[in-house]
This record gives sequence, structure tokens and C-alpha cells, in this order.
Amino acid sequence: MKVYALVGPSGTGKSFNAVNVAGKKNVDCIIDDGLLIQNNKVIAGSSAKKEHTKLAAIKRAVFMEPQHAEQVKEAIKSCNPSGVLILGTSKDMVDRIAANLDLLPIEEYISINDISSPEDIEEAKRTREEEGKHVIPVPTFEVKKDFSGYFLDSVKSLIFRGRRPHVTEKTIVRPTYSYRGRYTISEKAIADIVIYNCMNIPAIKNVLGVTVNMGQDGVTIDVDLAVEYGFDMRAALQQAQGRIIKDVEYLTGLNVDEANVSARSIAM
Repeated sequence: MKVYALVGPSGTGKSFNAVNVAGKKNVDCIIDDGLLIQNNKVIAGSSAKKEHTKLAAIKRAVFMEPQHAEQVKEAIKSCNPSGVLILGTSKDMVDRIAANLDLLPIEEYISINDISSPEDIEEAKRTREEEGKHVIPVPTFEVKKDFSGYFLDSVKSLIFRGRRPHVTEKTIVRPTYSYRGRYTISEKAIADIVIYNCMNIPAIKNVLGVTVNMGQDGVTIDVDLAVEYGFDMRAALQQAQGRIIKDVEYLTGLNVDEANVSARSIAM
């Protein structure tokens, strides 16, 4: 198993370029910010971007917690990759990660300056500094549950593995430790989104009640409705449920675990 390192200052586009570098080096595993990623899937670890302070994020990223390091080491042994690409802000950082995960020696250190233009690096820095955005090199559905309540977005790009084109997706998040400050979304705000969506469905006469329960991995929503007589009740409830899930997840970044919609009365 060959081990490579992609090194560059924070916010210069390492995570954005990681999949492309891994493809060129025939590497199928990436270690980035506390996560072990294989073939666009998170298979072990916990993201440093979920930590509430910068110091905690650094400790998570370099696998200082024995249980975290052991979990990833076992996953590496189990998947037996052809190679591993470690991302870090400096040579010392990637060396520490490699040592904590028993991955020394590192065969090659690749600088972000060797694979990305000065213009792209400056644009990546601007996005980090002005918007507080970070990239995770996996599709959004892979991290959506773990990052419920964060602002999520996705970006797709085309890379080449050999001569074959391959579309890869990356997820953009804004961590809670961002200098831009914390944000919270109240249960009332979610209830207002639910009511708005339901009242814009012709078959629904009134919203009788909305209950929102915030969980660790997402939100559960219970809605009681009054349905207009003469409409297809099942179709109306399915339409309301679909709109609620789509709008709450899009507008808040929260993962909707359940959206339970009930017809409690008929409006004549």
C-alpha cells in the first residue's frame, strides 16, 4: 500500500482537488479532516468540521483520540486499499496523521501549488475567508445525516481516471466553529415552513397543529390537517408530505427523519 500526502495551507482547495489527485495516483482511499473516504463513501472516522472549536477540530483531524484512530486503522486493514492520500496543512501535520494511523512512511508529498493555479488557490482562499465554506470530497447524501442543521450545498466536477471521464460530487459545509458565528433554527420557524406549504395545497382547508421534535440526527415533524370535502385525501396528504420534506431540508439544511401527515377532519 502506497501512502501519499497532499499539503497546503488551510483554505487553498486541498479537499476540492483530492479526488482528482487520488485518481492520478491510483489511490482509492482519502484521509481528510478525520474521515476515511473510499470511492466517494465515508467508511470510518468522524469529521473535524463537526467540532465546536478550532482546537477540537485540529485534534480530531490528526486522530489524537485513541478510539477514533483505532476505528480508522481497523477500517484501513479491512478495506485493504491500493493506496492512501492524506490531506494536511503542513508536512508535520500529515506526518503526525500517518504516525497515529500506522501509515508511515509517506512515499510522496504533493504541494497544492503543484496541482492548482495561483488564481484557483486565491479563489479558494476568498471563499473560505469571506463565506466560511469548507469542502468534503464526498456526495452530499453521504454526509447529510451527520451534518443535519448545517448549511449544505453540492458541486459536481469532471475528472479523468486514465482515459475514462468520471463525474464526482463534493459537499460544501459551513462548520459551527466558523468565525462568522453560530446560527440556530427554531422549531417555530420550521412549523411556519410546514404551514406555508400545506396551505398552498388546494385540498387542504386548515392546519390544525404542527409538532416539531429536534433530534441529534435530524427533525421529526407531525402535522394534523383539515382536508376539503371532495378531494382525493391520500393524494393531498402525499403532496403535503413531499413538499414539507423538500422545503424544510432545502431551507434549513436539516435532515428530516420523519414527516407524519394526518387528516384529522373533513371541511364541508
